[in-house]
Amino acid sequence: MNFEAVIGLEIHVQMKTKSKMFSNGPVTYGNYPNYEVVPLDMAFPGTMPIVNKQAVINGIRVAHALNMTIDRELWFDRKNYFYSDLPKGFQITQNARPIGHDGYLIIKTSKGERKIGIERIHLEEDTCKQLHFNDYTLLDYNRAGIPLAEIVSRPEIRSGEEAMKYVETIRSIVSFLDVSDGKMEEGSLRCDVNVSIRPVGSEKFGTKVEIKNLNSLQNVKLALDYEIKRQEQILLSGGEVRQETRRFDEAKKETVLMRVKTDAVDYKYFTEPNIPPIKLSEEFIEEAIRTSNELASSKMERYLGFGLNEYDANQLIQNRDISNYFDECMKLGANAKLIANWIIVDIQAILNKEEISINDFAIKPSHLVELISLIDDKTISNKQARDVFNEMLTSEASAKDIIKKMGSSQVSDQSQLLNWINEVLEANPQSIIDYKNGKDRALGFLVGQVMKLSKGQANPGLSNKLIKEELDKR
Repeated sequence: MNFEAVIGLEIHVQMKTKSKMFSNGPVTYGNYPNYEVVPLDMAFPGTMPIVNKQAVINGIRVAHALNMTIDRELWFDRKNYFYSDLPKGFQITQNARPIGHDGYLIIKTSKGERKIGIERIHLEEDTCKQLHFNDYTLLDYNRAGIPLAEIVSRPEIRSGEEAMKYVETIRSIVSFLDVSDGKMEEGSLRCDVNVSIRPVGSEKFGTKVEIKNLNSLQNVKLALDYEIKRQEQILLSGGEVRQETRRFDEAKKETVLMRVKTDAVDYKYFTEPNIPPIKLSEEFIEEAIRTSNELASSKMERYLGFGLNEYDANQLIQNRDISNYFDECMKLGANAKLIANWIIVDIQAILNKEEISINDFAIKPSHLVELISLIDDKTISNKQARDVFNEMLTSEASAKDIIKKMGSSQVSDQSQLLNWINEVLEANPQSIIDYKNGKDRALGFLVGQVMKLSKGQANPGLSNKLIKEELDKR
């Protein structure tokens, strides 16, 4: 029997704001536990929630990018449950009226494009962070109240690869919009998966299993691939899949039981009484959309228009900061292909080696553009450029100043080149004979000798041409 997977994803996006969703508590990372907390975050009596305007703007921007219908009124609800990570005993969220609904996303997989429906995006506050030990748990309320956008897909994903591409595209959108840094490994983008299987052709859903807190794109795919096979084996052996919550064990590369589910939890939602409905004007919504940052998909089209190939353009849009660096270079009139090549090869190698962001990279876009222009107009060769580039990594001087200091500008003056060429030819008569006898390597040897004599300053292309002309005269 052949089965198909039915997969739905819930993605929690921790949004970039200066303060929390409903309080003026600061949003920072890496501070001491329970240091960034104000009375509302701890549910002190008499405290009242105030909606974070920037979080609403962020929600509108994401909803628009996901082709959703945006609600013109903002409603919040209480989701009631008692747990140690929730000091109020309820979470302020959106239930009946999410900020966006009925959207879709186009993903690209190895089998082509797929359109995945998105049910809703709603705003809510994050819970605190729990640190579990052998016989006790510690609570850090710094995270409690940070704005979240939860994006809920429709159950239209059919494989681990599709799920991975879906999460990857969502991460790209929130990152390029700059509403979140999208770092799964740090918890600013968290993914829960619901998966069941059914016989191919059946419309009836199978028993749903939830996989919690997947923290990387690769783990999304691995966890789903494993879980789909696990459920297939159970059904093919005559068993029944239980409704469970599982986690992914990275070491074993398999899902592991956390708890068995029975009935669905009744959160007894009701409208948040301390936040009246807020009307969103058309001007407010349009301004939020108009001032959105450019998405990766739009940048891709623009980069292809610069003459870049698809591979290079795709490499640049893998990281928002790198694409912004490239854009700054292009504003200065850079050669797109040369700049892209230097960023993808040389700069990326340094970023990986040093484990730094391009925001911390030593060479400013203006200095890199100057270096590339000197290659483009033949002032220096590619080899000389790399020497200058390495010097720029430890110096704030411009490329021209470094070239002047190093005395490494490329010589294209034909009279000077001919002086070097004739000196080399006089010193290597056997190479002239070898060239006349059809040995092509002789030409390369002579070019190399000219480069050595000129201490790397001779224009190699022009030198090659002039050497050929001199050889043909002899």
